[in-house]
Amino acid sequence: MRAALKHLVIHCTATPQGREVTSEQIRAWHTGPVSQGGRGWNQVGYTDMIHLDGTIERLVENNEDEWVDNWEITNGASGYNSISRHIVYVGGCAADGKTPKDTRTQEQSKALVSYVRDFHKRFPNVKITGHNQLSAKACPSFDVQKWLKSIGINQ
Repeated sequence: MRAALKHLVIHCTATPQGREVTSEQIRAWHTGPVSQGGRGWNQVGYTDMIHLDGTIERLVENNEDEWVDNWEITNGASGYNSISRHIVYVGGCAADGKTPKDTRTQEQSKALVSYVRDFHKRFPNVKITGHNQLSAKACPSFDVQKWLKSIGINQ
């Protein structure tokens, strides 16, 4: 079964500014047993991750089409996963690890602009949203709609 792609959801890892996160850590946080501090999910929450240096790492393969196949579903936003792709940048919290803060490095910002513009060009009818627009969270710690307008994307 597959569903039409309707959302690209932008996330942050909710980790302190400047602290790198690996894909292995993300997988452990999301798919590890609840008894060991994980969430017990069957899949990570994001399709792609933007590291501090702007490198984009694919976490879950997809066939880059306008459909979300069962094997492509990630667990980024409850109720939206079967119709969404999810991208996350490393960071999103102040040094205290609790206070939401836009911590994108210049490299991350450039990578996210490129990623989102390319995505929007390929899928102009897909709504680009912040996680905070879909649930009561601070993630991704910036106003996605305002940012989209600043990079020339009007939805």
